[in-house]
Amino acid sequence: MSTPLGFVRSTVGRKVMMAVTGLMLVGFVAGHATGNLLVFKGPDALNAYGALLKSSAVVLWTVRLVLLTAVGVHIWAALTLIRLNQVSRPVAYAKHVPQASTLAARLMRAGGLLLLAFIVFHLLHLTTGTIHPGYTFSHTDVYSNVVSSFQVPWLALVYIVAMVALLAHLSHGVWSFFQTMGWNHPRFNTARRVFATVVALIVSLGFIAIPSAILGGMLR
Repeated sequence: MSTPLGFVRSTVGRKVMMAVTGLMLVGFVAGHATGNLLVFKGPDALNAYGALLKSSAVVLWTVRLVLLTAVGVHIWAALTLIRLNQVSRPVAYAKHVPQASTLAARLMRAGGLLLLAFIVFHLLHLTTGTIHPGYTFSHTDVYSNVVSSFQVPWLALVYIVAMVALLAHLSHGVWSFFQTMGWNHPRFNTARRVFATVVALIVSLGFIAIPSAILGGMLR
């Protein structure tokens, strides 16, 4: 722990790295949801937002590299911590009954894998336009891409299911951040749980509102 390498190799260090990169990704998805909700203001607003994001290649690729690094470190820390836990307990419990963990906590691994697969799909779908079933992809008309996409029921459903997984992942992740950083106290744990749940709900429902509104015919 006295050196950077020692910190990275330690269990505590990996938990801190996972928590910090997780916080970075929470900030990103919150901002991403806010930007995407401009779809409700119409084509001009969303397309202007999309053009702004691409206005500087240097800034765009710097942000992308930072995010990809954060995702990579987050996944690496999670996998190595899981492995360390398996090594420390090579024989599983004969019967394991969760005492205090929530459903979101117990589904973190499966949810994380689902979200990783979704991220790849999302990039191929609305970033590169490699996947565009039933419509013509445009690199400038973001609004038409979004609306055309979510008029395809199965595609909208993929996004909604992924955002439900995000809800569970964020809810436990935000709560765990305070735990990992040592910022927890019995007096504030209930408020911490409420805060994590509210953040997760706001972000996830913000995303879910878009395909739901398009499927319902509110946006065309």
